[in-house]
Amino acid sequence: MNTWRNASLAVTAVALLTLTTACGQEQGTASPKGQSVGNAAPAQQPAEGGYGSEAGGYGSGADVAAPKAAGQLGVQESKKLGKVLTDSEGFTLYRFDKDTARPPKSNCDGDCEKAWPVVPADDVTAAAGTDEELLGEVVRTDGSKQLTVDGWPMYRYAKDTAPGQTNGQGVGGTWFASAPDGKKAAANADSPAVAEPADAAGLSVRKDPELGDIVVDKRGMTVYRFTQDSAWPMKTACTGDCLKKWPVVAPVSKNSVEGVTKKGFVTFDRPDGIKQQTIDCWPIYTFAGDEKPGDVNGQGVGGTWFAVSPDSKLVGAKK
Repeated sequence: MNTWRNASLAVTAVALLTLTTACGQEQGTASPKGQSVGNAAPAQQPAEGGYGSEAGGYGSGADVAAPKAAGQLGVQESKKLGKVLTDSEGFTLYRFDKDTARPPKSNCDGDCEKAWPVVPADDVTAAAGTDEELLGEVVRTDGSKQLTVDGWPMYRYAKDTAPGQTNGQGVGGTWFASAPDGKKAAANADSPAVAEPADAAGLSVRKDPELGDIVVDKRGMTVYRFTQDSAWPMKTACTGDCLKKWPVVAPVSKNSVEGVTKKGFVTFDRPDGIKQQTIDCWPIYTFAGDEKPGDVNGQGVGGTWFAVSPDSKLVGAKK
């Protein structure tokens, strides 16, 4: 009987621990997939030279890893690089200056290929809104077929260990993230201007005459949640032009929080490189249409944006 009771208590304890760490540890940083990396050791910097080292991520080990299908390509918005081409899992695709596009030719094999795994041409479809005719293939010296974009062979980088990373950018002065059209990714006038995160050195609670208790930043501006985001795993659906209207709330010290739950109070490393505060693992934002403290002009916009209660719930949303 005691054995059964002890086992039940153990299961309950594990369940509670799982709930409290669903999106990451209370202290530390959460990845785009919602896994906490806490106070992890700093990522090793890419080696200097024509290509990186073999460590971590794709292509680690003594032998060249089997190429992994890219699936449907995607496009991510980077604050520094503009539009960046990715595989179906969100890993950045790169091009090599020592390759050629006309005619297409890869000059990366052997040790280079360990650090820069090739993207196979099989089972690839164009990213939504991009020109499928830019996709092609080149036959490598070993007879395998590699994906090309506007003639440029595509690669991943071994030290990109999570979606959205661009650790290969500029390595050796010859490796660059690819834009959707095969050119080098670079922010320019055509890239959407992303609003800077709100200067949020603190969060507190304000009583709104209609909404009741809601969370505000240190300036008294209303804080919102987006119903298209998710907390488990932690993901954002607000990117690019969306961030012009809904700037993220920058990371906040727990010591400067008053009256707001600190459950799931972690920093979210977004795929676009911006760091965002979360409450109960939910990413939080302010609204560009709120001109002064006390405004709640973002409430109910599109049926998807709502003010946040002190316990992280959506205020006024239909259940």
